[in-house]
Amino acid sequence: MLRNLRILAIGGIWIARALATGAGAISLHAQEVFDLPAEDIPLSADFEPVYRIGSAQAAAEWEEFFAVQGIGFDSAGHLYLLDGADADGGRRVVVVDAAGRHVRDFGRLGDGPGEFQMATQVMVWADGRSLVSDRLRGYHVFSPDGQYEHTAQESGGFMVMARTGLRPERTGSRTALVRDERSILRMDLSSAEIGGGVLVEGWTPRARTELPPVFDFEQALEAAGEEWGFEPEVLFDAMPTGGVAFSDSSAYAIKLADASGAISRILRRPIRPLPVTERMQRAERERRLEQESSRQFTQRGGDPPPQVRAMIDRYLEAQRAGVENMQFHPEVPVIAGVRVTWDGSLWVERSTEPGTSGPGAIDVLAPDGNYVGTFPAGRLEMPDAFGPDGLAAFVDTDEFDVPVITVRRLPREVR
Repeated sequence: MLRNLRILAIGGIWIARALATGAGAISLHAQEVFDLPAEDIPLSADFEPVYRIGSAQAAAEWEEFFAVQGIGFDSAGHLYLLDGADADGGRRVVVVDAAGRHVRDFGRLGDGPGEFQMATQVMVWADGRSLVSDRLRGYHVFSPDGQYEHTAQESGGFMVMARTGLRPERTGSRTALVRDERSILRMDLSSAEIGGGVLVEGWTPRARTELPPVFDFEQALEAAGEEWGFEPEVLFDAMPTGGVAFSDSSAYAIKLADASGAISRILRRPIRPLPVTERMQRAERERRLEQESSRQFTQRGGDPPPQVRAMIDRYLEAQRAGVENMQFHPEVPVIAGVRVTWDGSLWVERSTEPGTSGPGAIDVLAPDGNYVGTFPAGRLEMPDAFGPDGLAAFVDTDEFDVPVITVRRLPREVR
């Protein structure tokens, strides 16, 4: 089970850490290292258009979207979109077929079975079952025809928690992958009580403050004050046959783990990280301070009690102090994103210099690990979802900030 879930639950602020017993640390034997070429081979981003829905000029009421919170395909090419206002989360799931025609809506705001309070993500399994992650209620699971099945919740805490960044496994099981700090967890969502465990443990670049088994607010404040700039994230996506592709360091190294968590391959390119300069440090600190100053606390059902409000204020102050005293890793990680297509190719987005706008270059690696080519920097945003038969969905907004979803078909060599 996903036990020892440590949650700081103060008037709606949640900090969670799952320490799972399950598969444990990954095995490091029998790894193959593939050194890929250094020189980029340019790829064209001129993809075949399939359909476009949304915008302020939407022709039908069903495609009048407020804010697309999440998106995903099933094996029939149906696209699922969680739509709703940003502050309150998603309010409905919209399903369209492979030609962009409306199939159904399901879900709504409310307190009943399968109704949402603060839905933030939709995840779709290959057979059309879907999951809506709700920050206040857990994970709502729906059948392929949109009927509510059950709500799954993580046990071990004193408040419901729902994670973000879920990736569906396409192996026929009701499981998903999700990152928890430096670990990637496999979550079994087939029943109301979630099971699972650690699939892989990523590399840890520094020592961290360990939270005790029993919640301690002062130690939570200490952990909140540890802010690091340019720390390499654990970036991952699920592979079609089980297992995971992930990056966990500043270098260009993609690790491929099988369904047991054992790493079988490491794919490398000789692209060095950018050294972090004092200018980069100043810009990153200013960016993070601006984020902290714009952060607002909201509470459903009115203001929290004064004691809870005081704890919230202390926590936010600790976070701001941590940013003001931020420490920095010496290098900007090379990799900014890792995604896997429906057929198993890897799309690896490279970082741009901090402070610059526009997407980085995207490398495409074939399912066997060979380098295919690179979409040059600034030419292509990473797709928001990959589907069967080369489908790829991109979420954008029009000049009125109304969501627009464009679906294109990828050529075979990059699927």
